[in-house]
Amino acid sequence: VQLQASGGGLVQAGGSLRLSCAASRRIVSNNGMGWFRQAPGKEREFVAGIAWDGGSPHYSDSVKGRFTISRQKAASLVYLQMDSLKPEDTAVYYCAAARSAYASSEASAYTRWGQGTQVTVSS
Repeated sequence: VQLQASGGGLVQAGGSLRLSCAASRRIVSNNGMGWFRQAPGKEREFVAGIAWDGGSPHYSDSVKGRFTISRQKAASLVYLQMDSLKPEDTAVYYCAAARSAYASSEASAYTRWGQGTQVTVSS
């Protein structure tokens, strides 16, 4: 397994979770990283992305101001801190490694994907 996402679970609305993505250093040390999510019956959507050096974090409008992406480059870890969670945040969350050094909001820009972790937010 080259990308391993973890940290999902069940939380009440307004609560917080932190997702982690552990990656093989070989495949992510010079790559942008992103988080995507897919809710039942919906398309996979971009959530957040970060450049190879931890710079240029950017977010979808739906999570901006509530979620924070970060990375611990030396340990090849990427995090997604999710605060003020809403029921509409319920989805399977995936981490992914971009083809380039910078993250994109387009799923086609990512070449490697983790297996996903379920996040469920109850109202």
